[in-house]
Amino acid sequence: MDKIVFTPEGGEAVRFYVLEQTRLGGIDYILVTDSEDGDGEALILRDTSSLEEDEAVYEIVTDDEELNAVAAVFENILDDIELT
Repeated sequence: MDKIVFTPEGGEAVRFYVLEQTRLGGIDYILVTDSEDGDGEALILRDTSSLEEDEAVYEIVTDDEELNAVAAVFENILDDIELT
């Protein structure tokens, strides 16, 4: 499982494990968790970076409509999970 490190501005680095990625409506999304094994907190992140940027910039998806649409895609891709 791929591991990525996020460093928020003025914050402490946080490690996440990437479960899956997808593209929907021209936007890249990743499904991450804070636990490598077992149940953990899962987040859906949207790539907000431009093509010119060297590093990807992600933000947590908080809009309910967008979150439900992307979560449905991830549930179809990953048969053994249910996002709540």
